Amino acid sequence: CLKKSTSGWRHTSFFTPIMPAGLRLTVLLAALLSPGMPSAATQPPDFIPMTAAQSAALGIATRPPGAGNGAAAAGLPATVSIPNAQQRVIAAPLAGIIERLETATGLDVTKGQVLVRMSSPQALELQRDRIQADAQATLARQSLLRDEQLFREGLIAESRLQASRSTATQATAQAAERRQELALAQHSGGHSLSLTAPISGSVLEQHVSVGQRVEQAAPLYHIARLDPLAVEIQAPLAVATQVRVGTRLRVPAADAGGELVAIGRAATPGNQSVLLRGLITRGARNLRPGQAIVVDLDLPAGEPTDKSLRIPATALFRHQDRQWVFVAGKEGGATGYRATPVIATGRSGDEAIVSGLPGNALIVTQGVAALKGNWLGIGKE
Repeated sequence: CLKKSTSGWRHTSFFTPIMPAGLRLTVLLAALLSPGMPSAATQPPDFIPMTAAQSAALGIATRPPGAGNGAAAAGLPATVSIPNAQQRVIAAPLAGIIERLETATGLDVTKGQVLVRMSSPQALELQRDRIQADAQATLARQSLLRDEQLFREGLIAESRLQASRSTATQATAQAAERRQELALAQHSGGHSLSLTAPISGSVLEQHVSVGQRVEQAAPLYHIARLDPLAVEIQAPLAVATQVRVGTRLRVPAADAGGELVAIGRAATPGNQSVLLRGLITRGARNLRPGQAIVVDLDLPAGEPTDKSLRIPATALFRHQDRQWVFVAGKEGGATGYRATPVIATGRSGDEAIVSGLPGNALIVTQGVAALKGNWLGIGKE
């Protein structure tokens, strides 16, 4: 541009620096909050004085919280699992080679259905040991019968009869043990084993393939009954103190429900949550093991429900490991907003369920970021 001086007109240049977005927010807050603002030294540290015009310029909006409607907690994070009593692992009873697999992952099986056919040389050894044990037991019984007859005739001493009885008892027990070993190996004749399903359910995992050699006790299949299902819920301490065993739970997204069966006694150090275990007895087929879901809990009958309030989830913010909201209020002759700690006990859709607020409070639902920036001292020297 041209600038006039005592020596005449001369050409000069200037530029306007681009202001970063964070600095622009700082300048805007300083410009809006400075004129006519009461001294910060006269206000509590959790109170932000602000006029109606300044609130409008920052786009701040408020609304009262809604009633909790009896829900102790909603939107709690949870994971679907399988009760331990409904799971089984099919393992190889003996070392051998997999000849056939009769099912696969994802298929349903019934109790007694053959799942695996395998060949094992050890099966022949077990069969031989059983035959020998049966023969020895038969011989011991025959000897016992002969000695009992001789004892009645007075031809042998009682000590010999007692020894024969002991020998017969041991031989019978050994024969029974060998038969049990062969039965547990699910021996189907010769060197073949036919492994069957101990329960009805679904195949979750297949660990082997046809032709593979496996060692004794190697896992082959993992099967489970998937109805009912268990659910592990991470709940805040405030919720854990309100619920009881038998408290009803709902999974709205899957149209499923059930009840709590256990409440954890320990809290997680990091987030101070408590593990609640529930059982899904309705709509379990709509869920999958390992699935992440959200669960709503209802207070037992007779519990007070007026302590929980619903507010927009956007009104909540976190500071120093606590949940806060801004509440409209007055301090002396100044109007403004007060940072208020609350306890968040869950979520229901786009709303958070909190406690620690009076029902007539006006909650800031828009402009929370601007107020938080001013409260935490953004732009202050």
